Amino acid sequence: MKRRAVLRLTLAPLALGALAGGMTRLAARVPPVLVELFTSQGCNSCPPADAFLGELARRPDVIALSMHVDYWNHLGWPDPFASPEATQRQRAHAASLGSAYVYTPQMVIDGRAHETGSARARVEALIERARAERKFDLAPSLDAAGQIALALPDEASRGAVLTLALFDAKHTTEIKRGENGGRRLDHYNVVRALRRVPVPDVLGAGGARTLVLPVSEFDRRERSGAAVILQHGDAGPVRGAAVIRFDGKRASLSPPAAV
Repeated sequence: MKRRAVLRLTLAPLALGALAGGMTRLAARVPPVLVELFTSQGCNSCPPADAFLGELARRPDVIALSMHVDYWNHLGWPDPFASPEATQRQRAHAASLGSAYVYTPQMVIDGRAHETGSARARVEALIERARAERKFDLAPSLDAAGQIALALPDEASRGAVLTLALFDAKHTTEIKRGENGGRRLDHYNVVRALRRVPVPDVLGAGGARTLVLPVSEFDRRERSGAAVILQHGDAGPVRGAAVIRFDGKRASLSPPAAV
């Protein structure tokens, strides 16, 4: 029998400390870097990148997400985690980054740069470069009704798009056919749903826009967590990111580790 999950919020490694009135502030510590791996179980060059993403997922300074695209499903093995939304997001990144094509395995770092997922040294260098960029401290909180709320100051909200990426912590799949036929593949932080969250036009208390994130009881029970991603435009540079984990423990805000 499945246990009903209770929400726990983990902000890793963002500085907690919202200003009066619920406004978030610029992080006093180094904010996490968002790494999105665009991958497919039908791509025989992707498994090393999938394993690399698993290593990045264990780092406190990185939010690592596995986005499974659907355009390799015709190669003999339909990826069960592939979605047109992931493919659309990759194409939006390509347009934003000035790339003429999409490919796998591709890692997009903070919406600012991309590199093949097998180029470890270059990806690490891009992560370090992204760490120096100015970002906002996103600090989701629980309101009186148990809903997840997020306050965005006016500066962070202008021209911004907020996306909620619900993910499963890990999946292991026996591949029966296709380029990876006969292999057993592990995937980490597999994104199962992408939801755009409207940013209200009206400012609230303290000059902030307050949003309630669309997380359902099903999400809390079936998914491992969600990444909150604030970007300039649909797929532009990341302005801030945070992680919410659904791990069956008491709801709490966990202080981040020092970076």
